[in-house]
Amino acid sequence: MTQAARKLTFEEYASLDAEDWARLGLPEGRCEYWDGELFELPTESEPNDFIANFLMFLLASTGVIPLRLIRPHSCEIEVSGRPRTRYPDLVILRDEHISATKRRLFITLKMAPPQLVAEVVSPGNANQRRDYEAKRTQYQERGIPEYWLIDPDQQSITVLVLENGKYRESGCFKGSDRVVSPAFPTLTLTADQLFAGSS
Repeated sequence: MTQAARKLTFEEYASLDAEDWARLGLPEGRCEYWDGELFELPTESEPNDFIANFLMFLLASTGVIPLRLIRPHSCEIEVSGRPRTRYPDLVILRDEHISATKRRLFITLKMAPPQLVAEVVSPGNANQRRDYEAKRTQYQERGIPEYWLIDPDQQSITVLVLENGKYRESGCFKGSDRVVSPAFPTLTLTADQLFAGSS
């Protein structure tokens, strides 16, 4: 991660738009906010980037989720803890987010949470702990109703559903299993469809 030189309060950071970003000379890539400092995220690996983009394509092609609401790698979400912001690999917005994020695609704690977030798990223990533990806790506390963990090594899609403030594993789907999404019950998608396109 590349650290930005300029320290900002979270309120300052949350109010920035693209013009402010350039004026202050902040990093051009995606950043997470950590205790007054911005840390630029490394670029995604090609396989993880492709899986998130292909998932967007598959979800949109079903007609169940409008393309306008599906955002891979571009939607920033305010969470509690450290870091204070996250960029999930894929976010499914709510209709109300479209008008609320005209200046910047940033979902703050004052807004309703996204309908769903997904993370493509990168290889390595540190990456797996981040996605399976740290992000799970932050997304749970943020009240995001559904969290998908897409694990290319395991060729699996694990669906976590928020119940009484805690994530419960709704299912771990592999092969020709249809991914059951409580948020989108009419969705027809299998793990094979997603991983076949990415191999």
